[in-house]
Order: sequence, then C-alpha cells, then structure tokens
Amino acid sequence: MFEFLSENRAAISAVVIIVLLVAFVSSIMFGLRDSARRRSDEVFGDPLRTTNGWYWAVAGVSSLLLVWYYFSWGAARAYFPDSANEICQVARVDEALSPINASLPAGARFYKSTTLLNRNGTQLDSFEASLSEQGFSVAEQQELRDIINDIRVLMTISASPELQSPESIAAFARVEGDLFDLADKLSDPAFPSQAQIDAALAEAAGQAKWGLENVEIPLAPETARGVRFKLIADEIAGVASQFSKIRNLSPALENQTLAIKAQLADFKARSEAVAGLSEDVVDSRKKTIKNIDRLYKRFDDGTIFPPDAFDGVEQAVGAINQQKRTQQGGLRVVRATMFGGGYIVKAKTQCSEQGSGRWLPKPTDVLATFGRIANPNIGFKDVPLIWARWVPLSDIVDFLIPDFVADMLPGSYPKHSNDGSVKPNFKMLMLNIAQGNFSSPSIPMLTGHMWDSIFRVLMGLFFGIILGVPLGIGMGVSRFFKNYFDPLIELYRPVPPLAWAPLILTIFGIQDDGKIFLLFIVAFAIMVISARTGATGTQLSKIRASHSLGATTGQIMRRVILPNAMPEILTGIRIAIGVCWGTLVAAEMLAGTTGIGFVENVARKTSDYEVIWVTILILGLLGLMFDLIMRFIIARTIPWRGKG
Repeated sequence: MFEFLSENRAAISAVVIIVLLVAFVSSIMFGLRDSARRRSDEVFGDPLRTTNGWYWAVAGVSSLLLVWYYFSWGAARAYFPDSANEICQVARVDEALSPINASLPAGARFYKSTTLLNRNGTQLDSFEASLSEQGFSVAEQQELRDIINDIRVLMTISASPELQSPESIAAFARVEGDLFDLADKLSDPAFPSQAQIDAALAEAAGQAKWGLENVEIPLAPETARGVRFKLIADEIAGVASQFSKIRNLSPALENQTLAIKAQLADFKARSEAVAGLSEDVVDSRKKTIKNIDRLYKRFDDGTIFPPDAFDGVEQAVGAINQQKRTQQGGLRVVRATMFGGGYIVKAKTQCSEQGSGRWLPKPTDVLATFGRIANPNIGFKDVPLIWARWVPLSDIVDFLIPDFVADMLPGSYPKHSNDGSVKPNFKMLMLNIAQGNFSSPSIPMLTGHMWDSIFRVLMGLFFGIILGVPLGIGMGVSRFFKNYFDPLIELYRPVPPLAWAPLILTIFGIQDDGKIFLLFIVAFAIMVISARTGATGTQLSKIRASHSLGATTGQIMRRVILPNAMPEILTGIRIAIGVCWGTLVAAEMLAGTTGIGFVENVARKTSDYEVIWVTILILGLLGLMFDLIMRFIIARTIPWRGKG
C-alpha cells in the first residue's frame, strides 16, 4: 500500500485535490442553505445553536488541505509534473549568465567597474585625510600624497575608452557576438535537433521523478523545452568563462603600475629605517602603507573598464533574456500561479526548492514518510512508531508494585539454615512477587515512540487528577486547606514547566520517571485550581436546601458540591492534556531516547522536514483524539451543562 502511495504521489494528489475542491464548494453551499433554514428557529446564545454543523468542519479541513497543497507545490506537481524540471533548466541559463550579470547593472544597481572606482576613490580620500595622524613627517606625507595621486591616475587610465587595451576590446566583441548568436539559436525552431533531444531524454530516463525518493528537483532535462534551455546554458557557460578572463591591461596602465610599485617599495624601505618611533606609531605607519599598497594592486588585475565597454554585451544579454522569456511560453504562467511563495534555484550540482516548497512538504510526501517510519521493521532509530510486543506478566507486576509493600508486611524475612539453604516464608514470597521473580505468561503490550509519549501523558495526568482534585475540593470547602495549600500551589504554578525540566530530569534521570513527574506537577496545579473553582462556585441556596432536607456532610459533598464542580474539573482535564503534551515534547527533546519529541528533535538536527511534519500531524491527531474523548465524557457525565 505504502509503496503504491510513494510511486503514484502526483496522480493521487490530483485526485485528492479535485475531491477537496468538490467537498469545499459543496459544504459551503450546503452550509449556507442550512443556515438560512435554521436562522428563524434558533436563538442567539443557545448552546444547542452550535451543535451539528458538520459541513463547516468539512469546509475548514478541505480549505486547509487545499492551501497546503498550493503552498507546498503539491498542486503544481500533480497537474504540471514537468514544470519544476523545466524551471530548473531555465535557472541553468541564469546560473550560466551570472558571471556576466555580476559586471552589469542586471545583477546590481551599478556596473561592477563603477562600484570598484567609487569604493577605491572613497578609500583614497580617507587615507589622504588621515596621513597627518599616522606618525609620518611632513615630507613623508607629501610623498604618500603623490603616490595616492598616481593611483588616481590608474583610475583615470582604467576608465578611459582611449586607453582601453585592444585585446579587451576584441574580447568583448567576441563575447557580444557569441551571445547574440546564442540568442538567435535559442529562437531557432530547428534547435535542438531530434538527435540531441533523444540523447538528453535517454540520459534522464533513469533519474527519480520530482518528489520521489526525497529528490528535490531532477537535474537532467525531461522535456524538449528543458533540453533546449539546458544546451543553451552549457554554451553560455563557455562564453561566460571567456568573459571572466577579459582584462583591461593596457601599456599605459602597466607602466603606471610598475612606477607606483617601485615608489612604494622605496618608501617602505626608508620608512622601516626610521628610528626612535614608538611601537604604536610603527604599527600605524605599517598599516597605512599596507592599505595603500593593497589599493594599487586592485588595478593590477585589470578588472576595471571604461563606462561604455559593456554596452554591447549588455544588449546581447538582454536579447538572451528576451528569448528566454519567449521560449518559456506557458511555463511563465505556471511559475507565477502554481508556485506560490517559493522558487527554484540552480546551484553547481543540483536544482533545489526555496521558500515554502522546501520546508512545507507535500501531503502525500508526509503520508509516505509516515508509512515508512510506521513500518515496524523500519521505525525511527530502530524503534517503531507504535507496535505491540509480548511482555511477561512478572515484568508488569515488578513495575506496578514497589518493593516496600513487602517490607511493610508483619514479620521478618527468613534466615538461611546451617547448610546454607533458605526456606521461603510468606513475606519473602511477597517480595519475589513485587520484584517480578516468578514465572508467568506473556501478554501483548504496546510499545514504540507514540505509545511511550501517550503512556507518559496518561500517567502524569492520572496522578495529577487523583491527587489534585481531592485537594482542590478541600480548598474549596475548608478554610484550613485553602489558606495552608494556596500559597504553596501559587508559588510553583507560575513557574514555566521547562524551568523545572533540567532539575527534575537530573534528579530522576532521562527515563520515564522524570518525565512523568514533570507532567504530574503540571497537571496537578491545573486540577487543583479547576476543582477549587468548581467547588467554590456551588450555589449556596443548593447547599442550604440540602441541609434543610437533612443531608449529611458526605451527602452534600457527593450530591451537591462534586456534581457542581464536575464541569470545571472536566474542563481542567482538557486543559491539562494540552499542556502536558506541550511539556512532554519539550522534555523529550531535552532528554530522551524515545517519544514523539525525540523523533522531532533528531529530525530537526538533520533538517528532515517530512519527519518534522509527521510528528506535528501525529501530535495534532493525538490531541484531537484526546479532546474528542473528553467531549464524549463531558456529554455523558454532565448532560445538564449549559441548560440551567
């Protein structure tokens, strides 16, 4: 089943999306018609007015799933399965052009040469203004200003069209021509040839499809349009490589550079020979000379060109971009409408999803991941999500019955005889039972990450209820209980549960004991307050009426106070369940080897988004299950609630 789901995710998503659309529209129409019919018969504020309405639940769930499918690109993959791969090939073109665009305003606000000249000029001005503060003599300052002015000459030479090197002019012309040729080639219906298409598609036949086997975007082109962009991108990459090697190294620039180099070398040697300077002054002078030396060397690599040197290349890049937009055709519409909140980029070795499509996995991907880790033969870290194993009954008795129960029994444990043998007595037999030292049959017991988390919540909630409710009722009817315990409860209740976690886990260890005790103190405070509020909210007229009818204290407690407190108690249980789940996951993330929190923590460290979403959905479904159970209990236990 799960294998079929993995292999047919796109097709399944297409069907599910149609079903969700039909369900959403139908439920909205049915809900509006039913609301119009009921409006005249219902009174605002009546609790019965909120019952039923299943169609609004259908509308809410279907709309949420539709939004998920859209922003996770699930709809795009279902109805346009090749679109991501084609966008990847278009991104190849952008990646191939990136070395050229880096020198053009297409990649920034200014030409790269403009940015370099502006930055270098600003730094030269700063160095010149600070020379008097660096410990140089007046003569040395003047000499350095001359060198700085010579560097400014380098800027002039580099930016001068008349002094541009003939080699760079010819190289720009070749790049321009090659790019225009590629733009024409991209628009040629005969490109690529059928043989080229067949060869590329044959190469891509063995790669995994989009979204399968945790592959983000298949790299090799899978359509004829994708082949077109991929082949053009490969040729552009070659032209861009030649562009990156172009240097503006004219004879005038070279001569001026050598002259500045000689001047700085001579000045540096004389500067180091100056004696009688403090260590700070020496360091300051060396730093200034080093900075000036670094500045002139920037011009030695020949990466600054005249302002109009890139005009032809820029026009050629514009022609390629225009053809790129034209040849995409309907793909641009698909990209704009079906890839909401995200985009696709091409790196050196792969195409990857960015935005929501990356961190919001498709619903079918999440289900496939759930199926994989739910398989008891796979699980997560060799532990299934939930399964059953045969456990000896003696192990359960050992867990439930503490050893001190046997110690409390009258009498003493037997002594060994002179021959070293020990004859068991009743107390020893009870100790053996408490320690699980007896033969017993095995029974099936739930195990796995989900069960470990559920068990910890149930145990913490159980102890919180059986200890918190009686104390809360007592605080609601007794001045002693209220004033004695209230300061103690209010002292620890405001402390966040996670503040207790490091201390409790250190004392009890990372096993179940520490986590259960942490959940207990969380549930205990909630149940005490809920029960106290319910008890104190009992109407005095009911209590006096019970007295007048001859009811005893116990009868008033059982028949009046406790039933009146039950709504608050049950509401407190609902709240405690939610808080316990949140606390447990955090505790399992802090210290744990099993549990849903442990699974999410490991997935977080490995950036396994599918597993993270699986844990989120599991927690949501478990919370919903517990809440539905509590709603059922409330409906059966206190049917009078809200009816007067």
